[in-house]
Amino acid sequence: MNPLENSEHNFQYILENYKEICYNVENAKVKYSKSGADVSIMAVTKTVEPEKINFAVSQGIKLLGEFMSKKDMYDKSAQVHFIGHLQTNKVKYIINDVALIQSVDSVKLASEINRLAAKNSKVMDVLVEVNVGDEASKSGVAFEECIGLVKDISALDNVHIKGLMAIPPIGCGEDIFEKMHELYLKIGEMQIKGVDMDILSMGMSGDYELAIKHGSNLVRIGTKLFGARKYFGG
Repeated sequence: MNPLENSEHNFQYILENYKEICYNVENAKVKYSKSGADVSIMAVTKTVEPEKINFAVSQGIKLLGEFMSKKDMYDKSAQVHFIGHLQTNKVKYIINDVALIQSVDSVKLASEINRLAAKNSKVMDVLVEVNVGDEASKSGVAFEECIGLVKDISALDNVHIKGLMAIPPIGCGEDIFEKMHELYLKIGEMQIKGVDMDILSMGMSGDYELAIKHGSNLVRIGTKLFGARKYFGG
């Protein structure tokens, strides 16, 4: 048995999980989406072995959510977003390795991204992370301060806001999801220069269908795809 066949045999459960996720996403789109807009499935890869990640990519996963600990080991055909808390002194290590940073929650962080993006002659796409549940344990700008932060970041020439990201509290009501969706729409209607509301990144393994119901077009799936791990970030 060659290595590829061995991977297909050992990781068959990942393929079955991916098929189920795709089926559920398509059903949710049909059931809830008024526009029929596409929904991207991100594989959250923290603590997942590179072989499993690359197998998932070979089966159709096109987007990885990484913390950059394995950036040299995964299939380069997939686009990579940085997820998780990003410290300003770590930006230099990822600025040229990711297509988008999903977790910008302060002017300080955005300014450092802007400085390094300019230094590397690029414009960095980002999402503004919103702490929609006002949880002390989570990063993200306070819901009430989000619009102000978006306006401040929009003044930076080498940072481009592509949308919003949020992690609603586990077991919260649908009103929290809808609150986030309404904020996303409101900012889009404001037509702020340098800001596009193209992406609403919301929903993980336990609530991605509910998130799609409330306008999410990027869901971050870890446990549901790769199985239970020490880290439950998707």
